[in-house]
Amino acid sequence: MSIFKAYDIRGVVPDQLGPEDAYRIGRATARFLAAPELVIGRDARSSSPALVEALVRGVTREGVGVVDIGMVATPMLYFAVDRLGTGGGVMLTASHNPPEYNGFKICRENAIPIGEASGLKEIESECLKLAASETAPGRDGEASARRIRQVDVVSEYVEHALSVGEGRPSFRVAIDCGNGMASVGLSPLLDRLDLEVERLYFEPDCTFPNHPADPLKVENLADVREAVRRSGADFGVGFDGDADRAIFVDEHGEPIPCDLMTGLLARSQLRRHPGGRVLYDLRSSWATREEIEGAGGVAQMCRVGHSFVKASMRESGAIFAGELSGHFYFRFSPTLVADDGIAAFVALLDVLAGEKRSLSELIAPLRRYATSGEISRCVSDPQALIAAVEAEHRGAPEVSKMDGLLVRYQDWWFSLRPSNTEPLLRLNLEARTEEKMVRERDRLLARMDGAS
Repeated sequence: MSIFKAYDIRGVVPDQLGPEDAYRIGRATARFLAAPELVIGRDARSSSPALVEALVRGVTREGVGVVDIGMVATPMLYFAVDRLGTGGGVMLTASHNPPEYNGFKICRENAIPIGEASGLKEIESECLKLAASETAPGRDGEASARRIRQVDVVSEYVEHALSVGEGRPSFRVAIDCGNGMASVGLSPLLDRLDLEVERLYFEPDCTFPNHPADPLKVENLADVREAVRRSGADFGVGFDGDADRAIFVDEHGEPIPCDLMTGLLARSQLRRHPGGRVLYDLRSSWATREEIEGAGGVAQMCRVGHSFVKASMRESGAIFAGELSGHFYFRFSPTLVADDGIAAFVALLDVLAGEKRSLSELIAPLRRYATSGEISRCVSDPQALIAAVEAEHRGAPEVSKMDGLLVRYQDWWFSLRPSNTEPLLRLNLEARTEEKMVRERDRLLARMDGAS
């Protein structure tokens, strides 16, 4: 199985990904970007020091300089690439994956992501060529001159993250960093705010001794939910391993679906940019679009996946976007569009400061439709099933193949999307009544189970 995925590079260390691979990835990335200098950051995984050292050797072997920003969260690397004006960057992280994994997220200038459709295949091809030509992997006549400089971006990043909101209210919050990288940028940011904070697992430890750093799975929110209830916090937040995602819970410890949070956070962004365009992924509730438009914004549906969302934001001039996965995207400047869980935390503070109501009171009106949540099934031929289901719904008022299959009726809709890496189909469905949602959900699940 290739370590080159749709949006990044990822594999088990050392069986699938070792220093020799990192060295080649460094060389191939330097060749592809053809930039004078690249920013490199890493997470706290035990394999990261050796892999980043090999990566740096590969980059400098091609005569490209390195700006080493050390151990950081992924949004901090995005900021550094844009702020320092380099031709790109590489973040060494496997995000929420288990400790034995590691990987690379690569971007070009202004933190524009490099994915399967925008250069990652070319980098993979170059890596294969390098592997075939090397007589001694990682040691083939390396250049001795290595242009490396260290830069601390923490204080400037804090100012950057705070820029998405103006309200500086006094709240009690519970924060679970999951022993990931969020605390590197979050701790100095909290020093700037008048908050009473219940801190959970702020120490970067990518063995993840307390729970996996994947807050999208509700079981990994158990500790922050309990902390909110115990402390009487106004809300809680859980960050994923590299802090580009955030999942929120209200003052009762109830998780908030990320599509509804997109609608809510759009309020503060639209106060700052009246009439702005806001993107929402095609799995989002009707309520998300209605909330954006109710706040005076222009709502636009987009494909799933950070590279697609960022490209759509740049093309459309959108000021904000959100995905069901907990990625929230901000237009930080004319040149930088990025997903940032820490900035989403700041944006929620701004919403609560302006609304003067509890989080549960703000979200309650958005829970007006019956939703299935995302359900995955193993299907032997996902594309064949999608084609069959599409034929059955050819008379629907709206049928879209923007990303998988999206079918909309007046009183319900559904999305079927194939996984990028597994023979899985993912179903999202919403209806105006619980009865309709259950009936249509079960009918589609029966089709999916029959195709397994």
